[in-house]
Order: sequence, then structure tokens, then C-alpha cells
Amino acid sequence: MTDRPDFEGWSCPIPLRDHERIVIGHGGGGKLSAELVEHLFVPAFGGRDADLHDSALVDVPAGRLAFSTDSYVVRPLFFPGGDIGELAVNGTVNDIAMSGAQPLAMSTGFILEEGLELATLGRVVESMAAAAADAGVRLVTGDTKVVDSGHGDGIYVNTAGFGVVPEGVDIRPARARPGDVVVVSGPIGEHGVAVMSVREGLEFDTELRSDTAPLNGLVASMLDAFTDVHVLRDATRGGVTASLCEIASAAGIGIEYDESSVPVPPAVAAACSFLGLDAMSIANEGRLVAFVPPEGLDVVIVAMHAHDQGRGATVIGRGVDDHPGVGVARTAIGASRVVDVPLGEQLPRIC
Repeated sequence: MTDRPDFEGWSCPIPLRDHERIVIGHGGGGKLSAELVEHLFVPAFGGRDADLHDSALVDVPAGRLAFSTDSYVVRPLFFPGGDIGELAVNGTVNDIAMSGAQPLAMSTGFILEEGLELATLGRVVESMAAAAADAGVRLVTGDTKVVDSGHGDGIYVNTAGFGVVPEGVDIRPARARPGDVVVVSGPIGEHGVAVMSVREGLEFDTELRSDTAPLNGLVASMLDAFTDVHVLRDATRGGVTASLCEIASAAGIGIEYDESSVPVPPAVAAACSFLGLDAMSIANEGRLVAFVPPEGLDVVIVAMHAHDQGRGATVIGRGVDDHPGVGVARTAIGASRVVDVPLGEQLPRIC
């Protein structure tokens, strides 16, 4: 993928060359809208032979479907390690994967601000296409609307998708049990701090890059090793803390974890110390939390360590009978503290 789309390679010079920026007419449903779809979205998303209809027809195997939708309003649009387009695809892929499903197809909806450069939109679209190819998911249908200048923030993206849940897989928060081992798939906090560093002009000794990545391949490897994983959750808004608290509440169990076991990169730890943030509550876009029965832990950890997205997998805690519905952190000095879901986002507009 190049940093700038090749406008000369697009098949029709009108209106894209005559309009270097989005205009209201691009969202009006007329010729400008049709040209935008035909000469930007369709080629990028591999739909040249598709029927442009009100809905997409997709053949799926028989079985249970997992379906999810999300919207992305990250600012800035481009940040170290990713952008709003890649984030939108990976976010929906990961939401589907947390049910154990393999994503099959996605829709995309764009809210574009009048005046947006077409080159910027092209970069986002190409990034989405590359992310979808990496995750093995098809972008099959979509929509575009344009709002007046000053009434948006360049681009907002909505994605929805579905996938098939393999037979015998039952992954949901209520299945967490006392004795389950809590595993995180890698270092936490990188996405939120990376976005914040660009937005606020902060500099660190080491460049932080977003962890945004598709996790469906990692999940498939885990389930191939041990089908009866109880819970999976991608630790996005609210971070790992929110994930643990929500699971404890849904399952009616207590959760305990060791703060010293949580993999926090030094740069993230330094930023959190400087800014008064809690790394456990910072959003991630390529990390998951898993609740695994003890009998399956060894094989699951081996499978995770063998996958690019799980090389940093670490055990941080376990489910307990005590204090049902409550998460407790064990500090480095041996004390305990109750953890709770954050009241709001520490870092708004990061996904």
C-alpha cells in the first residue's frame, strides 16, 4: 500500500480529478456519488464484479452466526502504527472473533466532511482494503454520506460484520468460573498512548505504535489447541480493567490479578506515571483477555506464543469464589485494592 493513492490509475477522470476534495454532491445519491463508489470504493474493496444492489448476497456455511457493528471517530485519522480505516476493520473483526467466530464479510459506512481531500479518503480506503485482506474478510457493501464543512471531523467510519461460530465453541462472559486462569495476549496500553502522543505532541524515548491488529487468527489457533476456552474479550475502551469487571459481573465470580504480572511496556508505564493514567484502563486494539480452565492453560499458552499476535501472552490472575462480581488487584507490596470500571474514557476519541 502506498502513502498516496494513484489517481491517474482510476478509470474515470470525472469527478475525482476535477474535485480534489469531498463536496456535498458526493453524498447526494447522484452522479458524483456513483462515481465515488465506482472509481474509489469498488476497486479498493475488490468488488469489480459485484452487483451494485441495496444489499450483498453472501454464501455462508450452516451454523451459528456472530454479528457485530461499531463506529470509529478516532482523532487524528492517522497515528503511529495505524489509521481510522485499519482500526475500523480490525475492531469489527476482533469483536466477531471474541465469540470464537471466523469473520466472513463486512459492511462499511462513511460519514465524510465537505472539504476532505480525496487523497486522504483514498489512503483510508486502501488501508481498509489491506486490513481486510490481512484478516481474510470481505468488504461487501457500504454507504457514504457527506455533511457540511465544520460539522464533522474529516471521516467517521461505521463497520458491521458477521462470522460463523465453529461447532462446539461456547464463548461468552457468563461462562467464567472460579479457577479459570486469566491471560492477556500481549503488552497493554500501546494504542491509547500512541494516539495521545500524536494528538498532544508528546515525545517519548521510544516511539510507541498502536497495537491494532486482527485477532481472528490468534483465536483460531487457541481454539484448535483447546476448544473449551470460556471467555474472550478484546480490551478496547476501558482497557483490561473494564473487561475484567464486566466479566466478573456477568459470571458472578470474583477476579484477582497481580499488578506486577501485567505486561506494561516501559514507555507506556512512563507516560502513565507522568500523566496520572492507569495502563490497565487504557484502550487496546490488538489485545485480548482470555479465561481458560486450568486443564487447558498449557496448550493454549503454547498456541498463543506460536502466533504473531500472542507472542507476549502472559498469565495475570484467576477467577475466585470470593467477592463475587468484584475485581481485586494484588499490588507489588502485597496489599489488595478493589478495581472498578472507569466512569468515562481516560483518553477520548481513540477509536
